[in-house]
Amino acid sequence: MTTSNEALATRYFEEVCNARQLEVADEIFAANHVHHDPSSPWVGPGPGPMKQLVSIYQTGFPDAHWKVDAMYTAGDTVIARWTGTGTHRNDLAGIAPTGKSVNVAAIMIFRIEGGKIAETWDVWDTLGMLQQLGVVPALTKAAT
Repeated sequence: MTTSNEALATRYFEEVCNARQLEVADEIFAANHVHHDPSSPWVGPGPGPMKQLVSIYQTGFPDAHWKVDAMYTAGDTVIARWTGTGTHRNDLAGIAPTGKSVNVAAIMIFRIEGGKIAETWDVWDTLGMLQQLGVVPALTKAAT
């Protein structure tokens, strides 16, 4: 079971995200899949909204790459620590291209049910990405 659960999470990163085979999402996500991500609360249930979400970043960062740094499994849960990299060459949800490269750390948790990804939690450094793009000022240490 552990191997098949990790294989589903790996397919998300390698096939859907990196190989840009968005249609694979229809195979690996449950029809009622729920995605939790404070930076994209608009993502609805099922594989379709997940394809939309990934395509936003694939479009904004044509060279985007999702690298799994570590993967852990406990029962029906797979935890992936990953890094996203890319160069902002196209519109990203209303942000005009900056030409800047980003390197963003993240953790994604997958809950597997019935051989499909039923639920995901994605927490990533959204603020850091926006700061690297220069659209949000970097935080500075407060004067004491």
